[in-house]
Amino acid sequence: MNISASPALALKFSPWRSRLLLVGIVGWFIALVIRAVYLQGLHNDFLQAKGESRYSRVLSLGATRGMIVDRNNEPLAISTPVESVAASPADMETTPSQLAKLAHLLEMDTAEVRRRLADSKREFVYLKRQLPPDQAEKIVELGVPGVFLQREYRRYYPAGDVMAHLIGFTDVDDKGQEALELAFDPDLTGKAGTRRVIKDRRGRIIEDVDSIRKPQDGAKITLSIDARIQYLAFRELRNAVLEHRAKAGGIVVLDARTGEVLAMANLPSYNPNNRGKLDPKRTRNRAVTDLFEPGSTLKPFTASAALEAGLFKPETVIQTAPGYLTIGNRTIHDAHPQGALTVSQVIQKSSNVGAAKMALSLPAENMWTLFRQVGFGAVPASGFPGEVAGKLRAYATWKPIEQATMSYGHGISVSLLQLARAYTVFANDGEVVPLTLIKREAPVERVRVLKPQTAQAVRAMLELAVLPGGTAPKAQISGYRVGGKTGTAHKLEGRTYANKYVSSFIGLAPASNPRLIVAVMIDEPSAGQYYGGTVAAPVFSQVMAGTLRLLAIPPDAPTNNVVLPPPSAPEVKEEV
Repeated sequence: MNISASPALALKFSPWRSRLLLVGIVGWFIALVIRAVYLQGLHNDFLQAKGESRYSRVLSLGATRGMIVDRNNEPLAISTPVESVAASPADMETTPSQLAKLAHLLEMDTAEVRRRLADSKREFVYLKRQLPPDQAEKIVELGVPGVFLQREYRRYYPAGDVMAHLIGFTDVDDKGQEALELAFDPDLTGKAGTRRVIKDRRGRIIEDVDSIRKPQDGAKITLSIDARIQYLAFRELRNAVLEHRAKAGGIVVLDARTGEVLAMANLPSYNPNNRGKLDPKRTRNRAVTDLFEPGSTLKPFTASAALEAGLFKPETVIQTAPGYLTIGNRTIHDAHPQGALTVSQVIQKSSNVGAAKMALSLPAENMWTLFRQVGFGAVPASGFPGEVAGKLRAYATWKPIEQATMSYGHGISVSLLQLARAYTVFANDGEVVPLTLIKREAPVERVRVLKPQTAQAVRAMLELAVLPGGTAPKAQISGYRVGGKTGTAHKLEGRTYANKYVSSFIGLAPASNPRLIVAVMIDEPSAGQYYGGTVAAPVFSQVMAGTLRLLAIPPDAPTNNVVLPPPSAPEVKEEV
Protein backbone atom coordinates (compact mmCIF):
# COMPACT_ATOMS: atom_id res chain seq x y z
CA MET A 1 0.00 0.00 0.00
CA ASN A 2 1.34 3.41 -0.85
CA ILE A 3 1.08 5.44 2.35
CA SER A 4 1.98 8.73 0.78
CA ALA A 5 -0.89 8.29 -1.63
CA SER A 6 -3.45 7.74 1.12
CA PRO A 7 -5.50 10.86 1.82
CA ALA A 8 -6.07 9.83 5.50
CA LEU A 9 -2.39 9.68 6.23
CA ALA A 10 -1.36 12.81 4.44
CA LEU A 11 0.45 15.59 6.54
CA LYS A 12 -2.06 18.30 7.22
CA PHE A 13 0.36 20.85 9.07
CA SER A 14 1.68 23.78 7.21
CA PRO A 15 5.41 23.57 6.37
CA TRP A 16 6.27 26.81 8.26
CA ARG A 17 5.35 25.26 11.61
CA SER A 18 7.97 22.52 11.40
CA ARG A 19 10.51 25.07 10.38
CA LEU A 20 9.60 27.24 13.41
CA LEU A 21 10.01 24.29 15.76
CA LEU A 22 13.40 23.53 14.28
CA VAL A 23 14.51 27.15 14.67
CA GLY A 24 13.35 27.18 18.32
CA ILE A 25 15.27 24.02 19.19
CA VAL A 26 18.42 25.32 17.51
CA GLY A 27 18.04 28.72 19.23
CA TRP A 28 17.63 27.12 22.67
CA PHE A 29 20.72 25.01 22.05
CA ILE A 30 22.71 28.10 21.04
CA ALA A 31 21.54 29.91 24.19
CA LEU A 32 22.73 27.02 26.36
CA VAL A 33 26.10 27.06 24.61
CA ILE A 34 26.44 30.82 25.15
CA ARG A 35 25.44 30.50 28.81
CA ALA A 36 27.93 27.70 29.34
CA VAL A 37 30.70 29.72 27.69
CA TYR A 38 29.76 32.74 29.84
CA LEU A 39 29.72 30.84 33.15
CA GLN A 40 32.76 28.68 32.54
CA GLY A 41 34.90 31.07 30.58
CA LEU A 42 33.92 34.69 31.11
CA HIS A 43 32.13 34.82 34.46
CA ASN A 44 33.09 31.70 36.42
CA ASP A 45 33.00 33.24 39.93
CA PHE A 46 29.59 31.81 40.76
CA LEU A 47 30.41 28.21 39.87
CA GLN A 48 33.84 28.48 41.41
CA ALA A 49 32.33 29.81 44.66
CA LYS A 50 29.82 26.96 44.69
CA GLY A 51 32.57 24.44 44.14
CA GLU A 52 34.88 25.94 46.74
CA SER A 53 32.08 25.97 49.29
CA ARG A 54 32.35 22.20 49.33
CA TYR A 55 36.01 22.13 50.34
CA SER A 56 37.39 25.67 50.88
CA ARG A 57 37.13 27.57 54.15
CA VAL A 58 38.30 31.00 55.32
CA LEU A 59 39.61 30.78 58.88
CA SER A 60 40.27 33.63 61.28
CA LEU A 61 43.82 34.08 62.53
CA GLY A 62 43.77 35.60 65.99
CA ALA A 63 46.24 38.34 66.81
CA THR A 64 48.39 37.86 69.90
CA ARG A 65 47.45 40.28 72.66
CA GLY A 66 50.27 42.67 73.48
CA MET A 67 52.41 42.19 76.57
CA ILE A 68 52.25 44.44 79.61
CA VAL A 69 55.67 44.95 81.16
CA ASP A 70 57.08 46.99 84.03
CA ARG A 71 59.56 49.83 83.61
CA ASN A 72 62.45 47.32 83.56
CA ASN A 73 60.77 45.15 80.90
CA GLU A 74 59.67 42.46 83.36
CA PRO A 75 56.51 40.75 82.02
CA LEU A 76 53.35 41.46 84.00
CA ALA A 77 50.78 40.09 81.52
CA ILE A 78 51.50 37.66 78.68
CA SER A 79 49.37 35.58 76.32
CA THR A 80 50.04 31.83 76.15
CA PRO A 81 48.68 29.61 73.33
CA VAL A 82 45.89 27.17 74.24
CA GLU A 83 43.63 24.89 72.23
CA SER A 84 39.87 25.16 71.99
CA VAL A 85 37.65 22.44 70.50
CA ALA A 86 35.42 23.62 67.65
CA ALA A 87 33.22 21.91 65.10
CA SER A 88 31.62 22.48 61.71
CA PRO A 89 28.06 21.10 61.98
CA ALA A 90 27.78 21.21 58.18
CA ASP A 91 30.61 18.65 57.96
CA MET A 92 29.59 16.50 60.91
CA GLU A 93 29.06 12.78 60.35
CA THR A 94 28.97 11.16 63.77
CA THR A 95 27.53 8.02 65.22
CA PRO A 96 25.83 8.04 68.64
CA SER A 97 28.86 6.21 70.03
CA GLN A 98 31.29 8.87 68.74
CA LEU A 99 29.09 11.65 70.10
CA ALA A 100 29.02 10.02 73.54
CA LYS A 101 32.82 9.62 73.57
CA LEU A 102 33.26 13.24 72.47
CA ALA A 103 30.95 14.49 75.23
CA HIS A 104 32.83 12.41 77.80
CA LEU A 105 36.22 13.86 76.84
CA LEU A 106 34.76 17.38 76.81
CA GLU A 107 33.29 16.74 80.28
CA MET A 108 29.92 17.85 78.92
CA ASP A 109 26.45 16.35 78.75
CA THR A 110 25.72 14.53 75.49
CA ALA A 111 22.48 16.46 75.06
CA GLU A 112 24.37 19.75 75.34
CA VAL A 113 26.87 18.71 72.66
CA ARG A 114 24.02 17.61 70.40
CA ARG A 115 22.27 20.96 70.96
CA ARG A 116 25.33 22.91 69.88
CA LEU A 117 25.64 20.84 66.73
CA ALA A 118 21.94 20.98 65.87
CA ASP A 119 22.18 23.72 63.22
CA SER A 120 23.64 21.84 60.24
CA LYS A 121 24.00 25.06 58.24
CA ARG A 122 26.62 26.50 60.59
CA GLU A 123 30.25 26.04 59.67
CA PHE A 124 31.77 26.95 63.04
CA VAL A 125 30.77 26.51 66.66
CA TYR A 126 32.83 26.24 69.83
CA LEU A 127 32.34 23.08 71.87
CA LYS A 128 34.74 23.97 74.70
CA ARG A 129 37.26 26.77 75.14
CA GLN A 130 40.85 26.75 76.31
CA LEU A 131 41.53 23.14 77.18
CA PRO A 132 44.74 21.62 78.58
CA PRO A 133 46.96 20.21 75.78
CA ASP A 134 46.60 16.56 76.87
CA GLN A 135 42.80 16.76 76.90
CA ALA A 136 42.72 18.47 73.49
CA GLU A 137 45.01 15.77 72.05
CA LYS A 138 42.68 12.96 73.18
CA ILE A 139 39.75 14.67 71.45
CA VAL A 140 41.67 14.90 68.18
CA GLU A 141 42.55 11.22 68.40
CA LEU A 142 38.84 10.35 68.27
CA GLY A 143 38.83 11.35 64.61
CA VAL A 144 35.29 12.69 64.71
CA PRO A 145 34.48 14.24 61.28
CA GLY A 146 34.03 18.01 61.46
CA VAL A 147 35.68 18.38 64.89
CA PHE A 148 38.95 20.30 65.01
CA LEU A 149 41.13 22.39 67.31
CA GLN A 150 41.17 26.18 67.21
CA ARG A 151 44.32 27.92 68.45
CA GLU A 152 43.56 30.67 70.98
CA TYR A 153 45.44 32.59 73.64
CA ARG A 154 44.93 32.73 77.37
CA ARG A 155 46.24 35.60 79.48
CA TYR A 156 48.74 34.72 82.20
CA TYR A 157 49.84 37.01 85.03
CA PRO A 158 53.24 36.07 86.51
CA ALA A 159 52.83 38.33 89.58
CA GLY A 160 49.41 36.93 90.52
CA ASP A 161 47.70 38.75 93.38
CA VAL A 162 50.58 41.21 93.83
CA MET A 163 49.69 43.07 90.61
CA ALA A 164 46.04 42.05 90.35
CA HIS A 165 44.44 45.44 91.04
CA LEU A 166 46.79 47.22 88.67
CA ILE A 167 46.79 44.86 85.71
CA GLY A 168 43.27 43.43 85.91
CA PHE A 169 42.27 40.49 83.71
CA THR A 170 40.65 39.49 80.41
CA ASP A 171 37.62 37.35 79.59
CA VAL A 172 37.58 34.08 77.64
CA ASP A 173 37.73 36.06 74.37
CA ASP A 174 40.89 37.84 75.58
CA LYS A 175 39.12 41.18 75.99
CA GLY A 176 40.14 43.44 78.88
CA GLN A 177 37.66 43.48 81.74
CA GLU A 178 39.36 45.31 84.60
CA ALA A 179 42.12 47.81 85.41
CA LEU A 180 44.85 48.42 82.80
CA GLU A 181 43.78 45.43 80.70
CA LEU A 182 40.55 47.37 80.17
CA ALA A 183 42.12 50.83 79.90
CA PHE A 184 44.54 49.81 77.12
CA ASP A 185 42.38 47.14 75.48
CA PRO A 186 42.31 48.83 72.02
CA ASP A 187 46.12 49.01 71.93
CA LEU A 188 46.65 45.51 73.35
CA THR A 189 44.09 43.69 71.19
CA GLY A 190 45.65 44.06 67.74
CA LYS A 191 43.84 43.07 64.53
CA ALA A 192 42.89 39.52 63.54
CA GLY A 193 43.97 38.05 60.18
CA THR A 194 42.45 35.45 57.86
CA ARG A 195 43.70 32.48 55.79
CA ARG A 196 42.13 30.19 53.18
CA VAL A 197 42.42 26.42 53.65
CA ILE A 198 41.11 23.24 51.97
CA LYS A 199 39.30 20.68 54.10
CA ASP A 200 38.37 17.09 53.33
CA ARG A 201 34.94 15.59 53.91
CA ARG A 202 35.87 14.84 57.53
CA GLY A 203 36.53 18.51 58.24
CA ARG A 204 40.29 18.10 58.44
CA ILE A 205 42.59 20.73 56.97
CA ILE A 206 44.60 19.10 54.20
CA GLU A 207 46.10 22.18 52.55
CA ASP A 208 46.88 25.76 53.54
CA VAL A 209 46.12 27.68 50.34
CA ASP A 210 47.09 31.27 51.09
CA SER A 211 47.06 34.06 53.64
CA ILE A 212 44.39 36.66 52.96
CA ARG A 213 45.32 39.11 55.72
CA LYS A 214 48.16 38.75 58.19
CA PRO A 215 47.27 39.32 61.85
CA GLN A 216 48.65 42.41 63.53
CA ASP A 217 49.71 41.67 67.10
CA GLY A 218 48.81 44.08 69.89
CA ALA A 219 51.23 46.72 71.11
CA LYS A 220 53.46 46.22 74.14
CA ILE A 221 52.58 48.53 77.04
CA THR A 222 55.44 49.62 79.30
CA LEU A 223 54.21 50.75 82.69
CA SER A 224 55.81 53.12 85.17
CA ILE A 225 55.52 50.34 87.76
CA ASP A 226 58.69 48.78 89.15
CA ALA A 227 57.92 45.12 89.93
CA ARG A 228 60.55 45.03 92.69
CA ILE A 229 58.98 47.95 94.52
CA GLN A 230 55.50 46.51 93.94
CA TYR A 231 56.46 43.22 95.62
CA LEU A 232 58.00 45.13 98.53
CA ALA A 233 54.94 47.38 98.97
CA PHE A 234 52.49 44.46 98.76
CA ARG A 235 54.44 42.41 101.31
CA GLU A 236 54.66 45.18 103.90
CA LEU A 237 51.02 46.17 103.42
CA ARG A 238 49.91 42.56 103.87
CA ASN A 239 51.97 42.22 107.05
CA ALA A 240 50.37 45.35 108.50
CA VAL A 241 46.82 44.33 107.56
CA LEU A 242 47.34 40.92 109.18
CA GLU A 243 49.08 42.31 112.27
CA HIS A 244 46.38 44.89 112.97
CA ARG A 245 43.49 42.68 111.79
CA ALA A 246 42.37 45.41 109.40
CA LYS A 247 39.47 45.26 106.98
CA ALA A 248 41.56 46.48 104.05
CA GLY A 249 44.61 48.51 103.10
CA GLY A 250 46.23 50.42 100.27
CA ILE A 251 49.63 51.83 99.37
CA VAL A 252 50.94 54.09 96.59
CA VAL A 253 54.58 54.81 95.74
CA LEU A 254 55.29 57.81 93.48
CA ASP A 255 58.34 59.20 91.80
CA ALA A 256 58.01 62.75 93.17
CA ARG A 257 59.82 64.33 90.22
CA THR A 258 58.13 62.63 87.26
CA GLY A 259 54.73 61.74 88.73
CA GLU A 260 55.22 58.09 87.74
CA VAL A 261 53.42 55.53 89.88
CA LEU A 262 56.13 53.06 90.90
CA ALA A 263 53.84 50.81 92.94
CA MET A 264 50.18 50.55 93.88
CA ALA A 265 48.89 47.68 96.01
CA ASN A 266 45.64 46.82 97.76
CA LEU A 267 44.31 44.24 100.17
CA PRO A 268 42.30 42.08 100.07
CA SER A 269 43.52 40.92 96.68
CA TYR A 270 42.73 38.07 94.27
CA ASN A 271 44.47 35.80 91.79
CA PRO A 272 43.74 36.93 88.20
CA ASN A 273 44.96 33.55 86.89
CA ASN A 274 42.01 31.85 88.57
CA ARG A 275 38.94 33.72 87.40
CA GLY A 276 36.34 31.04 88.08
CA LYS A 277 34.75 32.78 91.05
CA LEU A 278 35.73 36.42 91.51
CA ASP A 279 34.37 38.52 94.34
CA PRO A 280 33.70 42.06 93.01
CA LYS A 281 34.70 43.46 96.40
CA ARG A 282 38.20 42.09 95.87
CA THR A 283 38.67 43.22 92.29
CA ARG A 284 38.34 46.98 92.75
CA ASN A 285 41.48 49.08 93.11
CA ARG A 286 40.76 50.78 96.44
CA ALA A 287 43.64 53.23 96.06
CA VAL A 288 41.88 54.72 93.03
CA THR A 289 38.17 54.02 93.46
CA ASP A 290 37.53 54.23 97.23
CA LEU A 291 37.08 57.50 99.08
CA PHE A 292 37.88 58.27 102.71
CA GLU A 293 38.22 61.34 104.90
CA PRO A 294 41.97 62.06 105.00
CA GLY A 295 42.01 63.38 108.55
CA SER A 296 45.17 65.10 109.75
CA THR A 297 47.09 64.40 106.54
CA LEU A 298 45.27 67.53 105.27
CA LYS A 299 46.72 69.84 107.94
CA PRO A 300 49.89 70.64 105.94
CA PHE A 301 47.68 72.14 103.21
CA THR A 302 45.86 74.28 105.76
CA ALA A 303 49.23 75.51 107.03
CA SER A 304 50.33 76.18 103.45
CA ALA A 305 47.27 78.33 102.78
CA ALA A 306 47.91 80.28 105.99
CA LEU A 307 51.58 80.86 105.09
CA GLU A 308 50.71 81.85 101.50
CA ALA A 309 48.23 84.44 102.76
CA GLY A 310 51.00 86.06 104.82
CA LEU A 311 48.97 85.80 108.04
CA PHE A 312 51.29 83.25 109.66
CA LYS A 313 54.92 82.23 109.72
CA PRO A 314 56.31 78.86 110.84
CA GLU A 315 57.22 80.39 114.21
CA THR A 316 53.89 82.19 114.74
CA VAL A 317 52.37 81.11 118.06
CA ILE A 318 48.79 79.81 118.22
CA GLN A 319 47.11 79.29 121.57
CA THR A 320 45.44 75.86 121.57
CA ALA A 321 44.59 75.79 125.29
CA PRO A 322 42.42 74.50 126.86
CA GLY A 323 42.52 71.82 124.15
CA TYR A 324 39.14 72.49 122.60
CA LEU A 325 37.41 75.14 120.51
CA THR A 326 33.66 75.78 120.44
CA ILE A 327 32.10 77.09 117.22
CA GLY A 328 28.36 77.63 117.47
CA ASN A 329 26.93 74.49 119.07
CA ARG A 330 29.88 72.29 118.05
CA THR A 331 33.17 71.74 119.84
CA ILE A 332 36.52 70.71 118.32
CA HIS A 333 38.90 68.73 120.56
CA ASP A 334 42.57 67.87 120.57
CA ALA A 335 43.54 64.33 121.57
CA HIS A 336 45.52 65.95 124.41
CA PRO A 337 45.82 69.66 125.37
CA GLN A 338 49.02 71.36 124.28
CA GLY A 339 48.77 75.05 125.15
CA ALA A 340 50.70 77.55 123.02
CA LEU A 341 52.13 76.03 119.83
CA THR A 342 53.93 77.46 116.84
CA VAL A 343 52.57 76.70 113.39
CA SER A 344 55.36 74.13 112.98
CA GLN A 345 54.37 72.48 116.25
CA VAL A 346 50.70 72.41 115.21
CA ILE A 347 51.77 70.13 112.35
CA GLN A 348 54.29 68.22 114.45
CA LYS A 349 51.80 67.42 117.21
CA SER A 350 48.76 67.39 114.92
CA SER A 351 46.62 69.88 116.82
CA ASN A 352 43.04 70.10 115.57
CA VAL A 353 42.46 73.37 117.45
CA GLY A 354 45.56 74.97 115.94
CA ALA A 355 44.60 73.91 112.40
CA ALA A 356 41.03 75.16 112.90
CA LYS A 357 42.21 78.57 114.11
CA MET A 358 44.44 78.94 111.05
CA ALA A 359 41.59 77.97 108.76
CA LEU A 360 39.11 80.37 110.35
CA SER A 361 41.54 83.26 109.86
CA LEU A 362 41.41 82.71 106.08
CA PRO A 363 38.71 83.38 103.49
CA ALA A 364 37.08 80.07 102.61
CA GLU A 365 37.96 80.69 98.98
CA ASN A 366 41.70 80.58 99.79
CA MET A 367 41.47 77.09 101.25
CA TRP A 368 39.18 75.83 98.50
CA THR A 369 41.46 77.18 95.77
CA LEU A 370 44.53 75.46 97.21
CA PHE A 371 42.68 72.19 97.73
CA ARG A 372 41.47 72.31 94.15
CA GLN A 373 44.89 73.18 92.74
CA VAL A 374 46.55 70.16 94.36
CA GLY A 375 43.88 67.88 92.89
CA PHE A 376 41.16 67.41 95.49
CA GLY A 377 37.67 67.24 94.01
CA ALA A 378 39.04 66.37 90.55
CA VAL A 379 39.82 63.09 88.79
CA PRO A 380 43.59 62.34 89.09
CA ALA A 381 43.80 61.67 85.30
CA SER A 382 46.23 58.79 85.68
CA GLY A 383 44.42 56.83 82.97
CA PHE A 384 43.13 54.16 85.34
CA PRO A 385 39.47 53.21 84.72
CA GLY A 386 37.05 54.05 87.50
CA GLU A 387 39.02 56.95 88.97
CA VAL A 388 36.96 59.03 91.37
CA ALA A 389 37.06 62.78 91.85
CA GLY A 390 36.32 62.76 95.57
CA LYS A 391 34.13 65.32 97.29
CA LEU A 392 35.06 68.96 97.76
CA ARG A 393 32.04 71.19 98.17
CA ALA A 394 31.95 74.72 96.80
CA TYR A 395 33.39 77.19 99.31
CA ALA A 396 30.31 79.41 99.11
CA THR A 397 28.36 76.72 101.01
CA TRP A 398 30.89 76.31 103.86
CA LYS A 399 29.73 77.19 107.35
CA PRO A 400 32.38 78.25 109.91
CA ILE A 401 32.30 74.84 111.63
CA GLU A 402 32.69 73.11 108.26
CA GLN A 403 35.67 75.27 107.32
CA ALA A 404 37.21 74.48 110.70
CA THR A 405 36.74 70.71 110.44
CA MET A 406 37.90 70.68 106.83
CA SER A 407 41.23 72.09 108.03
CA TYR A 408 41.98 68.70 109.59
CA GLY A 409 40.40 66.52 106.93
CA HIS A 410 36.76 66.13 107.94
CA GLY A 411 34.01 67.06 105.50
CA ILE A 412 36.18 66.27 102.47
CA SER A 413 36.84 62.89 100.84
CA VAL A 414 39.78 61.83 98.71
CA SER A 415 41.31 58.71 97.21
CA LEU A 416 44.74 57.50 98.29
CA LEU A 417 46.11 58.24 94.83
CA GLN A 418 44.81 61.82 95.01
CA LEU A 419 46.43 62.32 98.39
CA ALA A 420 49.78 60.99 97.20
CA ARG A 421 49.71 63.28 94.18
CA ALA A 422 48.82 66.31 96.33
CA TYR A 423 52.00 65.81 98.37
CA THR A 424 54.12 66.34 95.25
CA VAL A 425 53.59 70.06 95.92
CA PHE A 426 55.84 69.77 99.00
CA ALA A 427 58.38 67.54 97.27
CA ASN A 428 58.79 69.87 94.28
CA ASP A 429 59.05 73.24 96.02
CA GLY A 430 55.45 74.24 95.33
CA GLU A 431 54.85 72.55 91.98
CA VAL A 432 52.31 69.77 91.37
CA VAL A 433 53.21 66.95 88.97
CA PRO A 434 50.62 65.14 86.81
CA LEU A 435 50.37 61.39 87.42
CA THR A 436 51.01 58.56 84.97
CA LEU A 437 50.96 54.76 84.97
CA ILE A 438 52.99 54.67 81.75
CA LYS A 439 56.76 55.00 81.82
CA ARG A 440 57.73 58.58 80.98
CA GLU A 441 60.60 59.21 78.60
CA ALA A 442 60.42 63.01 78.48
CA PRO A 443 60.33 65.75 81.14
CA VAL A 444 56.87 66.51 82.46
CA GLU A 445 55.23 69.92 82.70
CA ARG A 446 54.55 71.00 86.29
CA VAL A 447 52.03 73.46 87.67
CA ARG A 448 53.08 76.10 90.21
CA VAL A 449 50.75 76.16 93.22
CA LEU A 450 52.82 77.43 96.17
CA LYS A 451 55.79 79.71 96.55
CA PRO A 452 59.02 77.72 96.91
CA GLN A 453 59.64 79.10 100.39
CA THR A 454 56.15 78.05 101.52
CA ALA A 455 56.60 74.47 100.31
CA GLN A 456 60.06 74.26 101.90
CA ALA A 457 58.75 75.59 105.22
CA VAL A 458 55.97 73.00 105.30
CA ARG A 459 58.44 70.27 104.33
CA ALA A 460 60.49 71.21 107.39
CA MET A 461 57.32 70.85 109.50
CA LEU A 462 56.80 67.38 108.04
CA GLU A 463 60.31 66.46 109.17
CA LEU A 464 59.43 67.51 112.73
CA ALA A 465 56.41 65.19 112.68
CA VAL A 466 58.62 62.08 112.42
CA LEU A 467 61.04 63.12 115.17
CA PRO A 468 60.55 62.55 118.91
CA GLY A 469 57.75 64.85 119.99
CA GLY A 470 55.90 64.25 116.71
CA THR A 471 53.15 61.81 115.89
CA ALA A 472 55.25 59.44 113.73
CA PRO A 473 58.75 58.68 115.04
CA LYS A 474 58.30 55.13 113.70
CA ALA A 475 58.48 56.55 110.18
CA GLN A 476 62.20 57.35 110.50
CA ILE A 477 64.74 55.63 108.22
CA SER A 478 68.39 54.98 108.94
CA GLY A 479 70.61 57.12 106.70
CA TYR A 480 67.82 59.28 105.30
CA ARG A 481 65.92 62.37 106.35
CA VAL A 482 62.20 61.88 105.90
CA GLY A 483 59.10 63.95 106.39
CA GLY A 484 55.46 63.07 106.54
CA LYS A 485 52.10 63.39 108.22
CA THR A 486 49.88 60.96 110.06
CA GLY A 487 46.12 60.69 109.82
CA THR A 488 43.72 58.99 112.25
CA ALA A 489 40.17 59.68 111.15
CA HIS A 490 36.87 58.31 112.41
CA LYS A 491 34.90 56.58 109.67
CA LEU A 492 31.67 58.15 108.60
CA GLU A 493 28.76 55.70 108.54
CA GLY A 494 25.60 57.33 107.29
CA ARG A 495 25.60 60.78 108.89
CA THR A 496 27.44 59.90 112.09
CA TYR A 497 31.04 59.05 112.89
CA ALA A 498 31.48 55.48 114.11
CA ASN A 499 34.07 54.12 116.50
CA LYS A 500 36.07 52.85 113.52
CA TYR A 501 39.18 54.41 112.05
CA VAL A 502 41.14 54.94 108.89
CA SER A 503 44.83 55.11 109.79
CA SER A 504 47.13 56.74 107.28
CA PHE A 505 50.58 58.17 106.70
CA ILE A 506 51.93 60.09 103.71
CA GLY A 507 55.60 60.95 103.55
CA LEU A 508 58.53 61.87 101.33
CA ALA A 509 62.28 61.20 101.21
CA PRO A 510 65.08 62.18 101.14
CA ALA A 511 63.73 65.31 102.78
CA SER A 512 66.71 67.38 101.66
CA ASN A 513 65.89 66.69 97.99
CA PRO A 514 62.71 64.58 97.75
CA ARG A 515 62.63 61.81 95.19
CA LEU A 516 59.86 59.55 96.44
CA ILE A 517 56.42 59.78 98.03
CA VAL A 518 54.76 56.86 99.82
CA ALA A 519 51.12 56.97 100.94
CA VAL A 520 49.71 54.26 103.22
CA MET A 521 46.11 53.68 104.32
CA ILE A 522 44.92 50.98 106.74
CA ASP A 523 41.14 50.59 106.94
CA GLU A 524 39.58 49.64 110.28
CA PRO A 525 42.53 48.24 112.28
CA SER A 526 41.01 46.19 115.09
CA ALA A 527 43.90 44.70 117.06
CA GLY A 528 43.98 47.52 119.65
CA GLN A 529 46.19 50.10 117.89
CA TYR A 530 44.67 52.56 115.43
CA TYR A 531 46.82 55.73 115.39
CA GLY A 532 48.38 56.49 112.03
CA GLY A 533 51.80 56.83 113.63
CA THR A 534 51.58 53.30 115.04
CA VAL A 535 49.72 51.46 112.28
CA ALA A 536 50.65 53.13 108.97
CA ALA A 537 53.98 54.89 109.65
CA PRO A 538 56.00 51.63 110.07
CA VAL A 539 54.76 50.46 106.67
CA PHE A 540 55.96 53.72 105.16
CA SER A 541 59.36 53.28 106.82
CA GLN A 542 59.89 49.74 105.49
CA VAL A 543 58.68 50.47 101.96
CA MET A 544 60.47 53.81 101.65
CA ALA A 545 63.74 52.39 102.99
CA GLY A 546 63.64 49.46 100.58
CA THR A 547 62.73 51.65 97.62
CA LEU A 548 65.48 54.19 98.31
CA ARG A 549 68.04 51.39 98.29
CA LEU A 550 66.59 49.62 95.24
CA LEU A 551 66.87 52.86 93.27
CA ALA A 552 70.33 53.61 94.70
CA ILE A 553 69.30 57.05 95.94
CA PRO A 554 72.19 58.51 97.97
CA PRO A 555 71.66 58.92 101.74
CA ASP A 556 71.35 62.45 103.13
CA ALA A 557 71.88 61.63 106.82
CA PRO A 558 74.24 59.57 108.98
CA THR A 559 73.29 55.95 109.60
CA ASN A 560 72.70 56.66 113.30
CA ASN A 561 70.14 59.39 112.62
CA VAL A 562 67.11 57.44 113.91
CA VAL A 563 66.10 58.78 117.33
CA LEU A 564 63.13 57.10 118.97
CA PRO A 565 61.44 58.49 122.08
CA PRO A 566 62.18 56.60 125.30
CA PRO A 567 59.70 53.83 126.15
CA SER A 568 58.46 55.85 129.11
CA ALA A 569 57.61 58.88 126.95
CA PRO A 570 53.88 59.41 126.38
CA GLU A 571 52.61 58.74 122.86
CA VAL A 572 51.74 61.87 120.90
CA LYS A 573 48.17 61.09 119.96
CA GLU A 574 45.86 62.48 117.33
CA GLU A 575 42.25 61.74 116.64
CA VAL A 576 39.66 63.49 114.51
